[in-house]
Formats: sequence, C-alpha cells, structure tokens
Amino acid sequence: MDKQLAAVIDRAGEFILGKEHSIKLALTCLLARGHLLIEDLPGVGKTILSSVLARTLGLEFSRIQFTSDLLPADILGVSVFERESGGFTFHPGPIFSQVVLCDEINRATPKTQSALLEAMEEEQVTIEGKTYPLPRPFFVIATQNPSHQLGTFPLPESQLDRFLMVISLGYPERNAERALLAGRERREMLHTLQPVLSSDELAQLQQRVKAVHAADALIDYVQALLEFSRQSPYYLNGLSPRAGLALLGAARAWALLNGRSHVMPEDVQQVLPHVAAHRLQLAGSQGSVSAEAIVAPFADVAIP
Repeated sequence: MDKQLAAVIDRAGEFILGKEHSIKLALTCLLARGHLLIEDLPGVGKTILSSVLARTLGLEFSRIQFTSDLLPADILGVSVFERESGGFTFHPGPIFSQVVLCDEINRATPKTQSALLEAMEEEQVTIEGKTYPLPRPFFVIATQNPSHQLGTFPLPESQLDRFLMVISLGYPERNAERALLAGRERREMLHTLQPVLSSDELAQLQQRVKAVHAADALIDYVQALLEFSRQSPYYLNGLSPRAGLALLGAARAWALLNGRSHVMPEDVQQVLPHVAAHRLQLAGSQGSVSAEAIVAPFADVAIP
C-alpha cells in the first residue's frame, strides 16, 4: 500500500478503533471522487470518521447539522440587499467548502435534501438564476440515522443515487471499545489532528486511480453484473449506467488502496455491496435488509 494512504488509514484508526475495513471503504469512495453516505445508529462514530477524513486529507471543511427546520438557503447561501451599493450581494452558505459534512441528513425535509442535488452532481449551485461553481475537490460526506427512528425523512432514490458508496460502522469489538473507554475523548483529540496529505497530493492519488488498468474481461464482468440486475426477478429495478461507472471507479480505487495497478474481480466484489445495495430494491421485501443480503443474488454471475 502507498505510504501516504497507509498514513491516512493509521491516523483515522486512532479515532475509529477496530474499524480499518470501514475506513478503507470511506477512503476508497473519496479517492474515486465520490460522495459518501454513512448509515448507522447514533453514537457509533459516524461524525467523528467524517471529520477525521476531512482533516487528515488537508481539505477545507464545513459541517451542517440537518434538522427539520433547516432551509435550502441555510445550505446554499442567500442574496442580501446592500444599502450602500444599492444591489444584492450573494453570501455563500456552508456548501462552499471542499468537504461538506451533512450530519443526520435524513432529519431534514425532502425539500431541503433536494438542495444538494445539483451540487453533488455538477459541483455547482444555481441561485436566483445565477450559477456559482463550488471548490475543487468537492465531497459530500453525509451521516444518516436508521429510517425507523423518529423524526427522519427517507432519502429519495434521486438523492441516494448521488452517493457513490454507502457504508456503516456497527458496534466496536470488545477490545476496541475497552481502549475507547479507557482513552482520551475523541472530540478533544480532533483539535490536535494535523493533515497527512495536501489537496495537491490527494489530486495526484485520484489521478492514479484513473490510471489503474481494467482489462476487457473485467469490464465484461461489470457489464454482466449490470445486466443481471436488470433482468433478475429479485429486483424491482436494475442498476443504471451511472451505477456501473461508480462500481468500476470504486473497484479501481480499492485496487490502488491495496497496492495493485490493475483491477481484479475481487476488487469489484469488495465494493459491490456498498455501491449497488442503496440503488436496488428487492422484489417483495419488507423492512430493513442488509447490503450483503441485497447483493447476494449477484453470486450467480460468473467470474471471468
């Protein structure tokens, strides 16, 4: 593994104990230039992981606490009339950062959630007919509480599709939780956290992801997965071409993270639950279903 990437994982591991695999998945998403959704119970470290990643990667960071009374203008910004100039001046909102943490995104109303759609897709926002570009790189890291909890609004399919990957953390193992309880308070440690990478170094790593080779047979495998999702009776809808690009991009990033210059089928399988599950719905399913269960039928697709 690249020394810089290993340093990022090690640093994040000091805050999120015993969750190296989840940290690697989160870093994979950002290396692939995607937006990340972290879904889990309150109190397991979602917000801490998001903050650590932003600070470790040396990026400008802002945090938005989503609530039921949050308005789109609170995210995007607002034009204010200036008496001195006799005109309106645009005051940018917190969306104008390289990394935007949308904490508890599903506690906001669908109207407020939709304010992120253009930003996540086109890296710009349009306000009162004028378009404003967002900083580069631009990442949204959102946290979401389980939908069965009170005061939540489910994310619509169009919003979910903007997230390249969805991950969860889960409860820590016993030894990791013991170290957490006996150690320093993690939010205090954040104040002393120094960047491991610069934004230029991150951009170089992202360029290396693009250069990771995907053989024709590997692309055939990805295409077979897409076709299976569209033809299978297991699913109400199939994966879109955008989902296919997301799957291949995440597999490239996972391969780089594991020290390889080419993509293997195993790379695709590692990221598949996190790229595909939130874009699929099982036919006849009721209630919550794990990502692994949703993509389990893909095991029928032959590996090249």
